[in-house]
Formats: sequence, structure tokens, C-alpha cells
Amino acid sequence: MSALSPADRPVVTRVAPSPTGMMHIGTARTALFNWLFARHCGGTFLLRIEDTDRERSTEAAVQAIFDGLDWLGLKADAPPVFQATRAELHRQAALSLLDTGRAYRCYMTVEELEIERQKARAEGRAIRSVWRDHEAPAGSNAPYVIRFRGPLEGETIVNDLIKGPVRFQNKELDDLVLLRSDGMPTYNLAVVVDDHDMGITHVIRGDDHLSNAARQSLIYEALGWAKPAFAHLPLIHGPDGAKLSKRHGAQAVSEFADMGYLPEGMRNYLARLGWGHGDDEIFDDDQAIAWFNVADVVSAPARLDWDKLNFINGQYIRQADDARLADLTLDIHRSRDVHLHAGALEALTRAIPLVKDGAKTILQLADLTLFVLKARPLELDPKTKNLLTDETRARLGRLREHLAREAAWDIVSLEQAVRTFSESEGVGIGKFGPALRGVLSGGAPAPDLASTLTALTREESLGRIDDALSQSQQRV
Repeated sequence: MSALSPADRPVVTRVAPSPTGMMHIGTARTALFNWLFARHCGGTFLLRIEDTDRERSTEAAVQAIFDGLDWLGLKADAPPVFQATRAELHRQAALSLLDTGRAYRCYMTVEELEIERQKARAEGRAIRSVWRDHEAPAGSNAPYVIRFRGPLEGETIVNDLIKGPVRFQNKELDDLVLLRSDGMPTYNLAVVVDDHDMGITHVIRGDDHLSNAARQSLIYEALGWAKPAFAHLPLIHGPDGAKLSKRHGAQAVSEFADMGYLPEGMRNYLARLGWGHGDDEIFDDDQAIAWFNVADVVSAPARLDWDKLNFINGQYIRQADDARLADLTLDIHRSRDVHLHAGALEALTRAIPLVKDGAKTILQLADLTLFVLKARPLELDPKTKNLLTDETRARLGRLREHLAREAAWDIVSLEQAVRTFSESEGVGIGKFGPALRGVLSGGAPAPDLASTLTALTREESLGRIDDALSQSQQRV
């Protein structure tokens, strides 16, 4: 048993999600803050799966935790610990408390417990069992639970790194159950035993666990173990200030991935939910690690801000490698059942640097690159068809020949070529530009004319113009 304070030991943090559903964005932020603090202090970041609720825990939910942390890039420094495999250690701790008089057997029935609950509520105190000061009759085979024998007077102080000292009146802390009647440990006991055994020095978790910190502090003291430092993070609320729920949109990490956010963008954004470094909005992992201290987290609830998330993610899309973006965008097109020709990836790689400044998510990037994947002959949208008057068709035919004579096929050369043609025709680009854009894109979003022509290549651009003129000629 170590008597060292957390400050005297190498920092060890953990994230301990329960596998009873999809990985929540709040859990992701908790994982990030634990990871950042451990990295900042040169310490260790661990993962524990709290799967003691066997009825609700599922393999799919465990995998969702692994997948979510992998996607976020938050790799633990050791294999995950599964709480359910440690039940015997938890039981031994409860029995040791029983031996030292810090716990007792409680034989209250369900009916007796309800009567006591009502009585305690009326008297403004926590539940106390009649068995707290009585032993069971010799030879009794009645079922029982093991309860913690908490102090009846005084207060328990949790020196929270974020909130400061938080005081709890001991009379309001019930004699919590440590072992159920079937011998299975309860949450608060299991957490204390596991955190101690894993050498956790800092418990950084959500605000909803603050009251548990008082109960767990008492268990630590009863077992003679050094307590970790506690830091309780503010919850994440929706944009309206209410608790985050389905009506606010995505809640699970997988949903944010499916919506086209980059993991590095999410890390940057999540770090700003309750913590920040001055006015810095965009910062990389090395900067966040250098700057982060859990004591700097604010105590007020954070609000999910979609505009801010989109802005930050857009900045990371601009910085991202084009080949990586092309692969991610190809996956989106594939999921949308877009026809992908043999040169689809190459076409996307050409188009992405020309359009990515206008994208906030990979989904938007897929929308902006659809034009390069359309198969010839393109089906022209009604607006483009209406623009293809005899005069415009004739002008596009002359433009086609003008472009075909261009020696270089790049943005600068094509911008000049379009301007030169416009001047030679004595008309503004607006007289033929919208029709040309529709002919080249098939009505899909597309960048400026020179960028669109460049992304499509000479052969594809001229071919699409030929197809459109041929189609419109046939209708005459």
C-alpha cells in the first residue's frame, strides 16, 4: 500500500467507459483529457472496460469503444482491463472491510428496505440498516448484502482539481452496498479496487460522478489506501444549454465519424469544450499536450457548437494530405452507390485540392467532387438545357476549339484562355460561363471554370462539351 500522494508518483490516468451502448461524445472528451494530461506529465494513459453490468454489457458496445478510441487516435499505453474479470479481487476487498469492522452484513428484505428508505427521507438523512449494529443470529441462512459502515457525523471533503474543495455531510451518505446478495461487487467498490490496483493517480471523469468521489474516498480511507486526485469535468450541453440529447443531433463518436469529421479536427474541438489556451482556436496535438493542465478546465458546462466544430474541421481539411482525403471521399461515394470508374481515385486526387477550401466535412467534400465521377454522356439538368440556346451552343462550339488549341492545361493557362475567348467574342463570361459549367458538371456543384476544366483533364472536358453539343443538336 503506497502512502505517496498523487503528486509524488508518476501520473497514471484512465478512461473507464461502460459497454452498454454507443461511445458517447462526453466519454470521448473524458478520454481526450485523460490522454492529454498523461502525455503532458510524461505519464501513462490506461483503458478499463467497466463491464460488471452483465445484462446490459455487449460485445458490440465493447467494440464501439475500441473503434471510437482508435478513430480518435487515443491509444492506451497497455492492454485494456476488463472489470468483470476482477470480481474476486473486489470480493476480497469487501471481506477485508468486513474483518476490520468497516463493513457489515445486512439482512434487510426488500420490504424492510423500502420502509427504511421512507423513514430516512422523512428525517433528512441517508439510509441506515438495522443490521449496522447487530449480528445475524447464529446459523442464519438468510440472504444478505455487505454494506459499508460509513461515518454518521462530520463531513467528507473532495479536493477537486477543477471545482476546489467540495464538502459532503456524512449523514447524507448512505451505507452503500459493497457486495450484492449474489456475491457480485457494486460499482463504487469495484472502481476503488481497480483504480488502486492499476496505480491510478488522477481520476478525471464527468461531473455526474462527483457524489461517487465522496463515497469512494471513504472506501479508500477504510482500506488504508492513498486516494487519487479527483477532477470532475463539466458535462456537455446542447447549443440551447440543455443536457445533450438526441434532439441536438449526433451524440455517439461513430456518428461524428459518419458525418465526415476528421479525428484530428474532433480532438481539437473536444479539447476546446471546457478548456482552452487563450484565444487559440486551432492547435495540433503537440501544442495541446504542452499546454494542457486539468486544473485549467472550467467548471461550467460546455456547449456543443456545430458552427465552431465545422469551422475547426474545415481548417483541418485544408491542411490534410490530398491523397488521404481522396481515399476518405472515395469511401463516401462508394457508400452512396456512386458509379466509380477505373480512374475514380485519380480523378478525386486531381479535384480535391481545387475544392477542399469550400468543405467543412468529408461529406461536403464528396458533394463537391461528384462532378469528376459522372459518366459520359452526362444527363444535363433542366437549367443547363434551357441555357443551351442556338447562340450559346454556337459559342460553346467556338470555345471548344479555342480550348483545344491550348498548349498547357492548368488553372493559370485556362483562366487566361477563357478571358481571351470572352474578349474575342465581345461578351462577358456570364454569357456562356453558366452553360459551360452545367455542361462540364451535369448540374453537380463544381468550382470555378478553370478549376473544373483542370480537374476533368483536357480529354474529359472537351468530350463533355462535344457530348452536350451533340445532344442539343439532335433535339433541334
